[in-house]
Amino acid sequence: MAQLVAPGGAPVSAERKSPVQPLTPTEEKKAEEEQSLDAKLTYEVIRREGDKELKRSGQALAWSGLAAGLAMGFSFVTEGILRSHLPDAPWRPLITKLGYPVGFLMVTLGSQELFTENTLTPIVPLLVEKSRAKLNAVAKLWGATLFANLIGTLIFAAVLAKTGIFEADVKQAFSDIGRETLKGDFITTLLRGIFAGWLIAAMVWMLPAASTAQPAVITVMTYLVGIAGLAHVIVGSVEVLYLVLSGQAGAADYFSRFMIPALLGNTIGGLALVAGLNHAQVVGSGNTAHKA
Repeated sequence: MAQLVAPGGAPVSAERKSPVQPLTPTEEKKAEEEQSLDAKLTYEVIRREGDKELKRSGQALAWSGLAAGLAMGFSFVTEGILRSHLPDAPWRPLITKLGYPVGFLMVTLGSQELFTENTLTPIVPLLVEKSRAKLNAVAKLWGATLFANLIGTLIFAAVLAKTGIFEADVKQAFSDIGRETLKGDFITTLLRGIFAGWLIAAMVWMLPAASTAQPAVITVMTYLVGIAGLAHVIVGSVEVLYLVLSGQAGAADYFSRFMIPALLGNTIGGLALVAGLNHAQVVGSGNTAHKA
């Protein structure tokens, strides 16, 4: 067997299997800090964030939820503007749906309250501490956030429908988007809502480990929701309420054909497929970080 020789001519021991020197204590600490969070640590981050959310006052939740509902309207606006400038071609949705993440970026990075993200965050503390007080706190958070989100979407849609801020071609794009959102029967919209709720809650679960890559994670996950034509109750509310307020659809269409099935689907997707399964994963391993 030939002896290994370094570039300078000195022999190299065959027993040495790696050129990497052992880490110093400082380097070891940095390496540990750079490791991705495991399921236990992610769970604990979400639990603490959920506890913090549950302690917010009703007034704070309402204002934050209103801001989030308004912000989500910019997903609709961005998509409509892109659509109005592109030809009707098979590839057009691949470009126009790049506008879909805009509202989510505003809401998530701005720490605003969005109902579909809250199908995960406050549920983890409830699963850890199953009590009437925690359940009441979750119900208050959900109710205040959802109501404020929907009021925000109503205001935003009314401004788009009743003013001349945007030109006729952009408004036509708004109408086309709204009609596409309203397509599908109750069951189809429910199933689309389940997948959307799953993806959004999964996004929230991924964010603690994403660090500086959070904008990229938000963009990819919500772009997938948009390009797949899934039903998100808040973004979709802006789109369908635009039709209602511009006289192209009725309020009954909004509630029965979109809002109710999308809301149920988003809740099921967030609760059962993410919060429940991830809770079972951590608890089943016996590695929960929280100690009651």
